Amino acid sequence: QVQLVESGGGLVPAGDSLRLSCAVSTRFFSIYGMGWFRQAPGTEREFVAAISWIDSSTLYSDSVKGRFTLSRDNAKNTVYLEMNSLKPEDTALYTCAARIDHTTEQGMGNARSYRFWGQGTQVTVSE
Repeated sequence: QVQLVESGGGLVPAGDSLRLSCAVSTRFFSIYGMGWFRQAPGTEREFVAAISWIDSSTLYSDSVKGRFTLSRDNAKNTVYLEMNSLKPEDTALYTCAARIDHTTEQGMGNARSYRFWGQGTQVTVSE
């Protein structure tokens, strides 16, 4: 199985920064990539960012490009989502997910490509 544990969410004013972490533990599967998705109340789940375990390539949604940075620490088996210049519209439950198969760049941004999901961490950005 693959276990994902997110941390780092919180309440911050607009313009501030947060860093989310997602620690990955796996026993029988090889990880091919990780992604972050978010969902605000009353909205559909939205892709935020993804990173390939194979070549560390990254993909970002247009709404966060230039503000968010996704990175990984191989030794700690952890991915980090550095979120800068936060806006109230970034308020959501952020969930990380693990992919255990190859996919295309388009697939990196598709929730259906991810097999395992964490519980999520809440990010709230005030005006």
